[in-house]
Amino acid sequence: MAFSMNNGGGSRRRGGGALAEINIVPLVDVVLVLLVIFMLTAHVMEFGLEIEVPKVKQVRDSAQELPVVAISKSGELFLNETPVNIHQLGDEFKKRFPGAKAVYLRADRQTVYDPIAQVVDTLASAGLDVRLVTQPDDSGGSR
Repeated sequence: MAFSMNNGGGSRRRGGGALAEINIVPLVDVVLVLLVIFMLTAHVMEFGLEIEVPKVKQVRDSAQELPVVAISKSGELFLNETPVNIHQLGDEFKKRFPGAKAVYLRADRQTVYDPIAQVVDTLASAGLDVRLVTQPDDSGGSR
């Protein structure tokens, strides 16, 4: 708000001067609407299984659909993002991927080793070659 120092009392000038006020109410309204929209849509952007795999140096890219067994941090087992029981894993794998000789095992870094060992044993006893999925290490330094 602009004030005039004329007339000694500091009263506001009428008519001749410009009042410089910024109305921030519409700005606050827009920001709050954007905040609400962001809060409602933020959970939609999360998808898939949250599994953090170990990092290694060398990675090969592949475009074909590969059979992947995933183990979550809590020990849940998935065959290409479909929940599966460990006792039915071999049969379910052969039913969904006939003729496949190898399976990729993706486990979270913080998964206890016992479920991983049980899955590897189950897949190996079904006659499959088990390959571990890792993430490329971008640190660039040697270990």
